[in-house]
Amino acid sequence: MGMGWIGQKVDSLKSIKIRQHLSQAINIGVIFTFALMIWKVVMCITGSQSPIVVVLSGSMEPGFKRGDLLFLNMGKEPIRAGEIVVFNLEGRDIPIVHRVIEVHERKDTGEVDILTKGDNNPVNDRGMYAYGQLWLQRQHVMGRAVGSVPYAGWMTIIMTEKPIIKYVLISVLVLMVLTSKD
Repeated sequence: MGMGWIGQKVDSLKSIKIRQHLSQAINIGVIFTFALMIWKVVMCITGSQSPIVVVLSGSMEPGFKRGDLLFLNMGKEPIRAGEIVVFNLEGRDIPIVHRVIEVHERKDTGEVDILTKGDNNPVNDRGMYAYGQLWLQRQHVMGRAVGSVPYAGWMTIIMTEKPIIKYVLISVLVLMVLTSKD
């Protein structure tokens, strides 16, 4: 009779542990889902495919320094000279933050062709555009810079340049969730 009682207790403890692990996995899933939902809502509100970007180079100094976090908004109004935009180029994975220095409006379509340049660069960006491309169009632009937080993006830069730090940080966070007591 004693072994049956002990066996029941062991089975009961195993099922509690399984439930705890399952609960923790669900909690991690809920956190990631919630973060993704917030990101998607912000994308819809700002009209930008990437509403937050980090400045990765010194090409916009002194206005924006490496590691500054920028908030983007696209809006429907035409892009104008003087605005700071974030754009993608064919063949490049990383978006670029530069100022619009020239705009040509096409009367027939109302579309605008734009030329960009980093404030700290000696020449315009035509050398970075695709071969034979002289202008950027609206589809290249991810958004306009509407705000910034100095140095807030340094953790992103560090994790990109030193991936081991990213993996250690993620491992620590997962361990904290798995070992937390409800």
